Amino acid sequence: MRLWVVAAVFAAVALTRSYAVGIPLRDPHGAILLSRLGISLGLFVVLSLVDAALRVCRRGWTARRTLDVLRTRWNRERLVLVASALLAYHLVYFCYHNLKSSDVLRAPRDAMLLGWDRWLFLGHSPAVLLHDLLGQHVAAYVLMVVYESFSWLATVSFVAAITLTTRVRDGYVFIASAVWVWILGVGSYYLIPSLGPFHSAPQDFAGLPHTMIQDTQARYVAQRAHLLAHPAASDSFAQISAFASLHVAVTTVLLLMARYYGLRRTARAMTVFLGGTLLATVYLGWHFAVDDLAGLVLAFVAVGLGRLTIYPRGRTGPVEGPLRRGREAAAVR
Repeated sequence: MRLWVVAAVFAAVALTRSYAVGIPLRDPHGAILLSRLGISLGLFVVLSLVDAALRVCRRGWTARRTLDVLRTRWNRERLVLVASALLAYHLVYFCYHNLKSSDVLRAPRDAMLLGWDRWLFLGHSPAVLLHDLLGQHVAAYVLMVVYESFSWLATVSFVAAITLTTRVRDGYVFIASAVWVWILGVGSYYLIPSLGPFHSAPQDFAGLPHTMIQDTQARYVAQRAHLLAHPAASDSFAQISAFASLHVAVTTVLLLMARYYGLRRTARAMTVFLGGTLLATVYLGWHFAVDDLAGLVLAFVAVGLGRLTIYPRGRTGPVEGPLRRGREAAAVR
C-alpha cells in the first residue's frame, strides 16, 4: 500500500535523525501517539454510530435498522482498511513531532524571516499593523479562540474523512494529504529553523492582554532550553518551530478536502476559518507572514501528493463524499 510506503520511509528518516543526534524517539506521557490513538478510536466509534443513524433516518430510525447498517457498512475488510489508515497517520504524526523536537538543535534564523516580513510590509511589522487595525483587546481573545480550536478541528476532520466517506479510498485521499502536510512541514522546519516573532520581536506583542497564548509560548521556549541543556533527559522534548505555519497548511488542506468532497457549505465555513487562522498566527506572534505564505504553498503541494499517492493514474467517476444521499453501504475500494 503506497500510504504505508510513505509512512515507513518517513519513519526511517526519523530513526536516522534520532541516531544521529543521540536522542531516542519519545512520546512524552503518551500525549502524541498513545492518547491520540485512543481519541481517534473513540471518535471513530461515535462517528460510525452517527453515520449509521443518519443513513437509517431516511427510512425511519430503529435500533435494529441501525445495527443492520453498521454490520453491512463495517465489514472486516473495511475495518482493516480504516485501522490501517489511522495507524499510518499517527505513525507519521509521531515521527513528525520527534523530528520537530530535534530541529531545535539547529541555530534559528528568525532575523532573516523578520527581515523578509519588514521588506514585504515596507518596513513595518505585520503584527503591529494588525494590532493597530483590530485593536489589542477583543480581537486578541477572538483570535485566541480561533487559534486554539485548530487542534480539535484537525483531529475530528481526519477521522471523519475516513469514517464518513462512502468509498474508503476517497477517505484515504484526506489521510494521505494530511500525512504529506506533516512531512513537508517538518522539512520546512529544517530548511529554515525558527522560533517565531513572539521570541525574536517581543516588543511588538507587549500590548496584548495576557492569555493562555503567552503561557504556551513561554512553555515552548522553556522546553527548548531544557532540551538544549539536557538532551539525554527522558522529559526533554521541544515543540517550537515557525517556518512554515502548519496551522495555515493543515487548515488549507481541510478547505481543499471539503471542496474535493463537494461539501460547499463546509468549504465556505473553512474559508472563513482559514482567514481567521491567517490573522491569528501573525497577530498573536506565532508566525511571520512569510510562514503563512509558505503554509499555503505546502497545503496545495500536500493535497496534490495525497491524491497522487492514492490515485496515481487519476480518479474515474465522481467523488462520493460523506453521507451522499441514496447510499447506505460503502464500496470498499
